[in-house]
Amino acid sequence: MSKKVLVPLAEGVEEVEAVTIIDVLRRGGLEVITASLTDNLEVKGAHNIVIKADASLEKIMNYDFDAIALAGGYGGMNNLKADMRVIEKIRTMYEDKKLVAAICASPIVLGEAGVIKGKYTCYPSCESSVKGGEYVEKDIVVCNDNVITSKGPATTVFFALELVKYLTGSNEELANALLVNLIK
Repeated sequence: MSKKVLVPLAEGVEEVEAVTIIDVLRRGGLEVITASLTDNLEVKGAHNIVIKADASLEKIMNYDFDAIALAGGYGGMNNLKADMRVIEKIRTMYEDKKLVAAICASPIVLGEAGVIKGKYTCYPSCESSVKGGEYVEKDIVVCNDNVITSKGPATTVFFALELVKYLTGSNEELANALLVNLIK
């Protein structure tokens, strides 16, 4: 049985990050469920691209997930941060030693949930808004046992591959299929 990953989609999400996370995780054999914060499954991103979610967050809140992955986008991050269901889900998953991950501006959401305890990274200039932890100038950082953060759009494939590796134990075959080795 494949592991389940929740990818909440909020108005203002950074589309390239959301779609890349979903795509790479699914290619990695993971079951990804996207959830709109509202009953409207069509979520407009930061660049006016509409992404259709699989379900509303309300309908899948009680599902058992192995991970939650937050795409960035400043507007999307603010909407995620303002939704107490998202904050509580992150806290519960963190306490249950499930993977919590965020990219771009969304480590701010992890900070709001109180799960940034160690080193983290985020989109440059967002670090002053992250509660807790120690900002480091890296593209991808594993904060502690079950928190992964990344900088932003250009690092999304690597971030998603790190999530696949964490959840499945390997990402080498997938990285090769995606031609990641061509990036120098």
